[in-house]
Amino acid sequence: MPLAKRKTVVSAGLLCIALTLVILFTSPAAFRSPVAVIVMALIGTAAVLLQVRLRDNQPSHSRPPLWLNLIGILFAAAALFPSAFHVGPRLVQAMVLGAVGSFAISSAMILHSFRRRSPKPE
Repeated sequence: MPLAKRKTVVSAGLLCIALTLVILFTSPAAFRSPVAVIVMALIGTAAVLLQVRLRDNQPSHSRPPLWLNLIGILFAAAALFPSAFHVGPRLVQAMVLGAVGSFAISSAMILHSFRRRSPKPE
């Protein structure tokens, strides 16, 4: 197995372990909180960004859009500290949705660029 493929498999395994630990040591009621949703979205985004880092033949335009990730980080920070911004629970849910949505769109754009560039088997 080539070294690059081995790194990808090991990193995917480590991220699966991280997700398993989060799920095992968290009560079911905690998954209704905005923090748990944001943590799960960030673990998924970290998986995609790790794929970008581990690719040897990475084209420069397959990087994540910085502005979209910044918006996600701002939404996540605002959702994690609602009392500092004096927002209600409905607005916190909207901010969590905005954070997860921006991370998902960013990840989808990166994965789409990988798919476009993959060599076709003959």
